[in-house]
Amino acid sequence: MTIIAHASKNWGIGKDNDLMFRLPQDMKFFRETTSGGVVIMGRKTLESFPNQKPLPNRVNIVITKNNDFTPDGVIVAHSAEEASNIAKEYNDRKVFVIGGAMIYDLMLPYCSKALITKVFADSDADTFIHNFDADSDWELFSQSDDIADNGYTIRFCEYRRK
Repeated sequence: MTIIAHASKNWGIGKDNDLMFRLPQDMKFFRETTSGGVVIMGRKTLESFPNQKPLPNRVNIVITKNNDFTPDGVIVAHSAEEASNIAKEYNDRKVFVIGGAMIYDLMLPYCSKALITKVFADSDADTFIHNFDADSDWELFSQSDDIADNGYTIRFCEYRRK
């Protein structure tokens, strides 16, 4: 299972239930990487999408504590373990955890890889992701050269659990 996100220099990922940055190259990377796979997210992440619709060409699993939450086009799970077990049923597909912050934290023990687009910018984020650079259980496996994206410098980084 793989975490996928973009993060500012201080590992900020969002503010007011929205992404910190609009990055076309990063969005293209996200779309191409997750297309055809399974994505695991929280309810608030789903609700932040246009028209609150699931992502196309993916199996969408939403983790929520709300037993009455039954949106069209998604599979609802009520725990990390349940989401992981559902994802295992799609063993021919890659599985990605796409947020938000609570879901990243909840699913981190199930993940062996993290694809982080580092944005070399400060942010006034109110939501943060795990700092993989500061965690001795994770190592930077590979990274791209710096890329210009919508006025920001970004770098695609792959972390792997040791």
